[in-house]
Amino acid sequence: MTALLATEIDMAKDAVKDDNPLRISDQLCFALYSTSRAITKQYAILLRDLGVTYPQYLALLALWEKDGLAVQELARILELEGATTTPLLQRLEKLDLVSRQRSSEDERRVNVFLTKKGKGLRAKALKVPEALGCALGVDDKRAHKLIAQMNELKKHLE
Repeated sequence: MTALLATEIDMAKDAVKDDNPLRISDQLCFALYSTSRAITKQYAILLRDLGVTYPQYLALLALWEKDGLAVQELARILELEGATTTPLLQRLEKLDLVSRQRSSEDERRVNVFLTKKGKGLRAKALKVPEALGCALGVDDKRAHKLIAQMNELKKHLE
């Protein structure tokens, strides 16, 4: 086979690749999925010192922002089903980071409160966002821009 023919075959293969609308590396969904998985793995490393998992960390973030949330409200914030939220809270209770208490105003409502240990963990957690930014090579300004872009994408899907 001549060098010219081999080059033409390679060019034809490249043209076929470029016309493939289903190439996985060109899919937004895969880029988001694989990035999310990589970030979650990085969080697992960063959260080891805190002794919590990534979903537990998210619940703590919400409670550090507003302690005493109703279980349903926490589930809404975390975008979880109630059936997923309860085991998450049970594990946090076993770690003595939160306690659940029935509301005195409405016994059907259960509120989640940080324990002293849960409140104290916040100081250690303050290092996590910066450490993740360093791992990603993203400063605060870029992080906020990325967050806004992700929220805009989500808004279109809702």
